[in-house]
Amino acid sequence: MRDVIIIGAGPAGLQAALTLGRMHRTALLVDSGAYRNGTVRHMHNVIANDGTPPADFRRVAREQLDGYATVEALAGTVDQVESVDGGFGVTFEDGRTESASRLLLATGMADELPDIEGLASLWGLRAFSCPFCDGHEFAGRRIGLVGESSRFEHLVRLLRPIAAEIVVFDGEALEDGQRLSLQEAGAAIHPGRASAVAEHGDGVRVTAGEAVDVAGLFVATGPARQRAPFAAQLGLTMLPSGAIEIDDFGRTSRPGVWAAGDIAHRASLPGAMASVLAAAAAGQLAAASVVQELAG
Repeated sequence: MRDVIIIGAGPAGLQAALTLGRMHRTALLVDSGAYRNGTVRHMHNVIANDGTPPADFRRVAREQLDGYATVEALAGTVDQVESVDGGFGVTFEDGRTESASRLLLATGMADELPDIEGLASLWGLRAFSCPFCDGHEFAGRRIGLVGESSRFEHLVRLLRPIAAEIVVFDGEALEDGQRLSLQEAGAAIHPGRASAVAEHGDGVRVTAGEAVDVAGLFVATGPARQRAPFAAQLGLTMLPSGAIEIDDFGRTSRPGVWAAGDIAHRASLPGAMASVLAAAAAGQLAAASVVQELAG
């Protein structure tokens, strides 16, 4: 039985594996090949890796993990997690089973996109949700905003110093107070609902009763959902954000189970920051906590 199974090989899982490997703890890193930023061409706001393709980041991380004999990386998808004598067992979709005394979940969240034709194909390419990650690339240009109207004003205020103009679509669905607040924040209100979007030149054409061209889109998404069913299978305490509740060291409500990355956050925070650096830091902290517990 290994010390730890890490499910998820994004930045949180990769960093957790590195930390465990450096402490000579046996760890299995399970990589399903599905990542929240899987469609993104370049990462941003990651010091020393600003502009690096996420796939390159993962490749280098995996190459570095190869230098640690106690860490094994395995491609596959886990279907079931359950308690077994002395720890936890995981069952893969092909029927294979593995076990460890501790479990670290780093499977990440999945975004729920509004029902707009063509949006899914632009996601991570010309349509984004995080101004910290992707706003600068549209500096001095026109940005479109679609999605959950309750989050429009927050995004407008974040993007206002960056964009030349911010166009909020579906203005007719806004309440008078929302419309006034958005205008005061510096947004232009377009009355038409965005029914379709498509790449057009070096930007995006939005169909909203008429064609409107913008450099890119920001999507005010609703609460993200758990990408994997393991929190429910383990009966973990959840937060209103849809994330797993953890303590300051990444421990969940179930002894022996940690969670790291955007899948989890402390109850004192409104949500987890969808950030490569924040996820890696959470993975490092959770892994260090596991090591401390294993050391007794």
